Amino acid sequence: MTVQSSDSETPAAADTGATPATTREIHLASRPDGVPTAANFTFVQRELPPLAEGQLLVRNTWMSVDPYMRGRMDDKPSYIAPFEIGAALEGSAVGEVIASRAEDFPVGTAVTHFAGWREHAVLDAAAATPIDLSIAAPHHYLGALGTTGLTAYAALTEVAPVRPGDTVFISAAAGAVGSVAGQLARELGAGRVIGSAGGPAKTRLLLAEFGFDAAIDYRAGDVAGQLAAAAPDGIDVYLDSVGGEHLRVAVAAMRPRGRVALVGAISGYNGEAASSGPDLYLAATKEVTLRGMLVSSYFPIFGEYIAKAAAWLADGTVRTRETVYEGLDQAPAAFLGVLSGANTGKMLVRL
Repeated sequence: MTVQSSDSETPAAADTGATPATTREIHLASRPDGVPTAANFTFVQRELPPLAEGQLLVRNTWMSVDPYMRGRMDDKPSYIAPFEIGAALEGSAVGEVIASRAEDFPVGTAVTHFAGWREHAVLDAAAATPIDLSIAAPHHYLGALGTTGLTAYAALTEVAPVRPGDTVFISAAAGAVGSVAGQLARELGAGRVIGSAGGPAKTRLLLAEFGFDAAIDYRAGDVAGQLAAAAPDGIDVYLDSVGGEHLRVAVAAMRPRGRVALVGAISGYNGEAASSGPDLYLAATKEVTLRGMLVSSYFPIFGEYIAKAAAWLADGTVRTRETVYEGLDQAPAAFLGVLSGANTGKMLVRL
C-alpha cells in the first residue's frame, strides 16, 4: 500500500500486446452479515466475448472502491440495484481501449466507465467516456475529477451552498469527498472551515496540507465539545458523510437558516444500531435545511466541474492524497479498508 500526493507521477500504461482471450474478475460470493469480510468475494477467470459492432475492449488500469458499495452488497431496495451473487461487482474505473469496433473510440483512447472490479471490460461505446490525460493524470478521474470531486462541488454549490464568510463543517474530512470539500469551501468564500477525522495523523493533515482552520479528532470523543471550541458562534454549512452523532451535533451547532448536505452515513453502513438522530424540532425552529443528494442528479454539471477542477489541481488550489493498493487481488482489502477509515484521501486500486 502506498500513499501518493497530487503531484506524484503516474506510470504510463504498459504495452498491452495481443488482445487477451481471458480476464480476471471479482464476484460477490455471498452477502455479508454486518461487517464484510474477504469471504464475501471470489476471484473468477472467464473468457472474453468477441466484440460486437459498437463495442470496445478496455484494459483497466485504475479502479475505485467507495463506501456506497457496502449498500449494494445487501439485497434491499435502494437508489441503485444491489450487486448480484455470482456476478462481477461494479464501480468506477479508468482504462485504455485495446480493441475497438466503435469508430469514436480508436485503440489507445483513455476512458472512464463503470465496469471496475475486473482487469478487462467489454463495453458498449455509450458506457465509456473519453478522458483528457493532458490536463490531469488518469487516477484523478476517479477522485478530484471524478464523482467524489463532483459530490463535494455539488454539495457546496447546489445542495448546501456556501456563502461568503460562512463557517463550514466537513465530516470524514480526510477522505475522498471531505478532503476536496474543505478546499472547495475555502475557494467558495468560507470564512472558517472545520474538519472531522479519525486520529492525530489525519487531523494534522487537515491543517497542514488541506488548509482547514480547525480539526476535530472524533476518536478522542466529545465531538460536540470539540466543535463548540472550534466554532463557538456556530456553523452555517455542514457536509455530512457520517450520520449518527456527527449529524446530531452539527444540527445542534447550526446557526439560523443553516444548511446541511446529506451525502452519506457511513457510521451505519454495516447495520450497526443507529445512535440518536438530530433534533428535528430544533432544526425546524432554526429554519435549518437538511437536503439529501445523489451525485447522479448532478451529472449535467460534470463538464463544468471538470474544467474548473482541472485548473484548481494545476495551480495547487486543490491538493489530493491517494491511498493505493496494488493489483486486482488487493481490491477486497482496499474496499474493507475504506469502510474502516484506513485511507487518507481517495482509496484506489492500481491494476
